[in-house]
Amino acid sequence: MAETQDAPGVRLVTISASYGAGGSVIAPLLAERLGLPFADRLLAVSGTSGNPADDLVSERQLDKAPRSAFLESLSLLTTDWGVPAQRDPDQLPGHVQAQVEASLRNLVETTGGVVLGRAAAVPLAGHPRVFHVRLDGPVDRRARRGGLWEGVDLDTARVQLRDTDAARARYIKRLYRRDPADPTLYHLILDGTVLAAEPAVEVIAAAATAFWAYDESQLAPAVARAQARAAARRTRQTRG
Repeated sequence: MAETQDAPGVRLVTISASYGAGGSVIAPLLAERLGLPFADRLLAVSGTSGNPADDLVSERQLDKAPRSAFLESLSLLTTDWGVPAQRDPDQLPGHVQAQVEASLRNLVETTGGVVLGRAAAVPLAGHPRVFHVRLDGPVDRRARRGGLWEGVDLDTARVQLRDTDAARARYIKRLYRRDPADPTLYHLILDGTVLAAEPAVEVIAAAATAFWAYDESQLAPAVARAQARAAARRTRQTRG
């Protein structure tokens, strides 16, 4: 991704979520918890006054039928709770990647935010003010949660899980040649099927806040303090 002119003290969280892991619920709650705008997978950034075209798509465009090739391709890129995957990955328009990265640059350069989907962990990898989160979980538990969310039976949810996870993985691999399940893309990987939304939000908020406050120059003193505490604890145990 092209270089950006970061806003001072910008805070941004990217969330990648597999089907049924709760991304569509947790991400907006996290944005509210952190006091940041929420950028969902298909809509413009809420709380901003920029041109919606700069942030992928407006609500008015979403209401148009039939969907444009761009929107159908984007839905495949960003599917979560069973968004229909209607096109083959090979039909992905070439401008989708540029549009996605332009919207991410806009966030980094202005308001920051919580970004759901868009494969954002890949183009923003290594950015010192961007915290990357992956929500996942066992297939059976994700299917059950997805079915409850969508109001479908478990067999249908399993099909949705298989199709949407596979479609999103194909698109991210097409755009960036990366696997969205690759743990090296993320600072925090959380099983979204074993926590309710509110405690999951608190876990992520605490980790992100600590990440933004972290000072790499203080690593050596921090390690020395931890070693001293561990040595003191061993001494107490030996004497006891």
